[in-house]
Amino acid sequence: MPRVKRNIYDILRGSFLTDASSFKNWRIIFFVVVLLLFMISSAHRVDSKVIEIAALNKKKRELEAEYVDTGTFLMRMKMESNIREKVEKRGVLPSNSSPQKIKIITKK
Repeated sequence: MPRVKRNIYDILRGSFLTDASSFKNWRIIFFVVVLLLFMISSAHRVDSKVIEIAALNKKKRELEAEYVDTGTFLMRMKMESNIREKVEKRGVLPSNSSPQKIKIITKK
């Protein structure tokens, strides 16, 4: 048990960083720190992309709703009854006779 106690005391004191073979420990610690920094920066980039995607999805939904509204508005404008009302105000009335087909013959 005293050996385990001594090992724990050495770790808490930090002697594994100051003894003769500490160069290997420092390399591993440096490598782990670099990996942690890389992981943190990747997580931040992913978070910003998720926020950007959410904003773009919201904008897409708004544009789709506007597209549907515009389509229904145009359909109402193109309805024959709506067009009749607008041209009757100008004095144009629908024809009572059906249209006639005009044939054009060209001679070469």
